[in-house]
Amino acid sequence: MLRDFDKYTYPKLTRDETTGIRLYKTPEGDLVPSVTTILSKTKDMSGLRNWENRIGKKEAERVRNEAAAVGTSMHLTLECYVEDKKREFDFSPVHSQASPMADVVIRDGLQFVSEVWGSEVQLYYKDQYAGTTDLVGMYKGVPHIIDFKQTNKPKQEKWIQDYYLQLAAYIHAHNYTVGTDIKHGVVLMCSRDLQLQKFELDEIKFDKYSYMWFNRLREYTSC
Repeated sequence: MLRDFDKYTYPKLTRDETTGIRLYKTPEGDLVPSVTTILSKTKDMSGLRNWENRIGKKEAERVRNEAAAVGTSMHLTLECYVEDKKREFDFSPVHSQASPMADVVIRDGLQFVSEVWGSEVQLYYKDQYAGTTDLVGMYKGVPHIIDFKQTNKPKQEKWIQDYYLQLAAYIHAHNYTVGTDIKHGVVLMCSRDLQLQKFELDEIKFDKYSYMWFNRLREYTSC
């Protein structure tokens, strides 16, 4: 893997959460919402509410917190790998779960990444939104926005539509921020039983989810 972190000059955005909403301050001084905030505020929550009612709010909160901790640990391990840094194994239950998941992503997903141009890249799109994507580089010989996800169980594609929307949002932001013409993205998702799923966004899907993303953005701004 070639690490070419000087290929693009990415902006340094500051976060503002004083209002309880994650906002980014762009170089032009605009305060804009994050991609994840926009998606969460415009998401159909009926399925989540049904799940909470079925298992109970306390158990649902425990499951969410545990998943978030494992996801954070997995991301940190992958970030260290991409940036060629060493991460000490801390033997905690969370790290013990997350470390082999990261290994699967590295072995079965990042093997297709030949060049890396940015890790934990902050991006923004005009005065409308901003966010941080996990990885930018060459995947299967084509420029891609790459995001890492963890899941308790393998997912069907119809369940991860918001991840495609997230990719589309980051692609537009990257193209705007540094003048690229990227049209591809991929989500590398590992489950607790160490299965890797690759959800790839090609040019056709990019057009579809770009349209859907900007509709969600308009829905958010009209609230």
